[in-house]
Amino acid sequence: MISKYKIVFFLVLSLIMIYQAFATHNRAGEITYKQISNLTYEITVTTYTYKLSGVFRLSLDVEWGDGTISTVARRDSISLPDNYIRSTYVARHTYPGPGIFEILVQDPNRNYGVVNIPNSVNTVFSIKTLLFVNPDFGYNNTPVLLNYPIDKAGQYRVFNHNPGAYDIDGDSLSYKFTACTGEDGNPIVGYSLPPATNSLTIDPITGNLIWDTPPYVGKYNIAIMIEEWRNNIKIGYITRDMQIDVFTTENLPPVNIDPSDICIPVGDTASILLRSTDPNNDLISHTAVGGPFLFSQNPATLTTLSSVNGEIVSEFSWITHCSHIRKSPHEVLLTSKDNHPDINLVDNDQFTVKVIGPAPTGLMVEPGNGFARISWDTCECNASKYLIYRRDVQSYYSFDSCKTGLTEEDGYIFVGESTDTVFRDDDFGEGLVQGIEYCYRVVSEYADGAQSYPSDEEVCISLSPGFPIITNVSVDLTDKVNGEIMVKWEKPDRLDTVPGATGPFKYLIYRSEDLYGMKFNLIDSINDLNDTIFLDNGLNTADSAYSYSIALFNDAPGNRFRIGTPQMASSVFLSLTPADNAVLIKINKNTPWLDNQYIIYKYNNTTLQFDSIAATENRNYNDISLTNGTNVCYKVQSIGKYKDGSNLFETRNWSNERCETPMDYQHPCQPELNVRSSCDSLFNFLTWNNPNNTCADDVIGYKVYFTKLYNTAFDSIAHIDGAENTFYQHFPEESMGGCYAVSAVDSFGNESNLSYVSCVDECSYYLLPNVFSPNSDNLNDLFVAENPLGYVKKVDMKIFNRWGELVFQTENPLIEWDGKIKGTNSIVATGVYYYICDVWEPRVTGLEVRNLVGFIHVYTEKTGLIFE
Repeated sequence: MISKYKIVFFLVLSLIMIYQAFATHNRAGEITYKQISNLTYEITVTTYTYKLSGVFRLSLDVEWGDGTISTVARRDSISLPDNYIRSTYVARHTYPGPGIFEILVQDPNRNYGVVNIPNSVNTVFSIKTLLFVNPDFGYNNTPVLLNYPIDKAGQYRVFNHNPGAYDIDGDSLSYKFTACTGEDGNPIVGYSLPPATNSLTIDPITGNLIWDTPPYVGKYNIAIMIEEWRNNIKIGYITRDMQIDVFTTENLPPVNIDPSDICIPVGDTASILLRSTDPNNDLISHTAVGGPFLFSQNPATLTTLSSVNGEIVSEFSWITHCSHIRKSPHEVLLTSKDNHPDINLVDNDQFTVKVIGPAPTGLMVEPGNGFARISWDTCECNASKYLIYRRDVQSYYSFDSCKTGLTEEDGYIFVGESTDTVFRDDDFGEGLVQGIEYCYRVVSEYADGAQSYPSDEEVCISLSPGFPIITNVSVDLTDKVNGEIMVKWEKPDRLDTVPGATGPFKYLIYRSEDLYGMKFNLIDSINDLNDTIFLDNGLNTADSAYSYSIALFNDAPGNRFRIGTPQMASSVFLSLTPADNAVLIKINKNTPWLDNQYIIYKYNNTTLQFDSIAATENRNYNDISLTNGTNVCYKVQSIGKYKDGSNLFETRNWSNERCETPMDYQHPCQPELNVRSSCDSLFNFLTWNNPNNTCADDVIGYKVYFTKLYNTAFDSIAHIDGAENTFYQHFPEESMGGCYAVSAVDSFGNESNLSYVSCVDECSYYLLPNVFSPNSDNLNDLFVAENPLGYVKKVDMKIFNRWGELVFQTENPLIEWDGKIKGTNSIVATGVYYYICDVWEPRVTGLEVRNLVGFIHVYTEKTGLIFE
């Protein structure tokens, strides 16, 4: 029976011979990936080779960009027309931590005779993809390329091509030419884009490549870089290397009648007729690729309706579903291909289908005191949130089947969002003004930012003025026990027009210890209709805001009833926040009138009076240039207008007085960290920026944090004094891998947030020699592994002779093979031996197994040579 190790050995030798004999086969390819978990990705290497070359790669080496390499077996291969083979190689890899990694695959060689690559037959074929491992971006998958990268063109015929990229995440894509690459992923020396009689261009948005026109026959390679963008940030790219074969021909390519883009409400069927003609009157076939064909639920279909010489008509049809909603339109690539006896030529055209979420329904609005409550029905397509828009001017909105959401150009302003189906609009805390009509519309938004049509009909309300009209709520005295507030209102008129209001009349005064009248209690009453001022005392105006409501009653025996709806208004209440040499002032209130100015007063310790220091329209004010540790006191006077009928009247109200001591409680901004490993010297070198140069002024030192395993708690390992000392050398004890973060510390001991975590794990700790001489001359008599600092604790080493027989096996990390055949005292013969070694290495992701394979040259004769 032949052992599995013999099979492995002979397979390796066979691959080496095949590699040497046939190495001129690569035509095109790309690397794509999908994210499996935070740090684990599944990559797919796709290559296009020529069947008649006789080369069939059973595996390829993938360089992951983190210092590791994996041999990846071929998963499948598919035969394509014109003797091409598409092969895929799939593997998963876990990265040590966040970072930017370039995945590279290189394979000798390219095919013979590529016109724009010098000596192509001896030039390595390589493809690469850039991967951003960044939790802040969320999960990411590269686009998949649905159109094959091997194509034919006619000399002096306009050639067009599109890679047919589909991004399942809905990220934006951009396209540009880049250089074809060779060994180690470097641009090929002497490479140039193919020549053109007019131009060779690629649309950066659609990816449409137009070659106008090829002047010479032959094979040409081009490389297209497809970049992914999310929220205007580049999050990676893939590079496709493709080959175009140019022929001399009398054939003219078919022509597509440009298809139109489609916008459609979800649930409807997207349908479009696609027509192509051929100037040579050849038969034509239609194919289409794109995202709509890839959905498991309700995939799109393409049906040929008629096909005659010189013309074809097909129908694209797609019954849309909630799962099809996304921010970016779905792209469909239509390819028409003629059937000509010379060569087959194609025309490619792209159209988009935008599936739009349903407009929210059941919109209702209820008025409140200074606010409106808007509600609506739950979206049937599971929106992630709802956006609420309001207008108080003329609407300019007009329905467009491709337009989603609302803008200020439509006459609406955005007032808030809700994950529920209800929203309270109080104009960002300012309160809605009574007597103005407010109209609302709601838009659904989905997880990727796609927005629906706005609700079909807007709902409107006008907040009626309360009765009586409150004109003032002003703090007269600030005290924790004996504080006083003055409340004033307008005397009601035209009471003789109120049915049954014969008098006498009484005011009932209600108070609630908050801004919004959540717990009103009756505190007093006034029987004199002309008495419209109430002084409320015995309050804690230093620490609390108060709101008031005045109700007018017809107080006749047997005929007692309330007249009108009471208004509510609160006092102006200050919140102070200490900061570094500053105090942040926030003005809180809830009133039926609109304040348009606030006068800021600060206590003068010399004059013992409050002096005005600023006027602002905002309800937030920062008093800067103060001295830390010195107490400062403030009060504010609000100035606004209230409406009585058609007339506006001014109102002025005082806030409470509040004091605060500025102090540096603010965290400095976080440093930006970079880490690199010095594998030979066994230390990791950390560098970062000095925040004092950009966003701080009192950083005095740093804290360095470390964890040997990704996604585990950090330990503080160093405190560095001096803002200018922005580097640190760390000598890890168990392995060179690990994750680091740095924080900045200011003069008040405030510590910044940790920097962005930087993980490194690029060093190889374990090396095996390729030669030794067990000949008892005390020179290289033992085969010993290099295991610096003993990082590797376990291996599984197997050594075979050229017949595949196991001659030595050990789990000793140092190996220490003396050249003897397993179980005997006999030294092996001089020759080349093959080994397979599984090495358990400590990595930032835990204990990982790395597979090593190679050859050992054994010399048993005494040569006097020292092998290093």
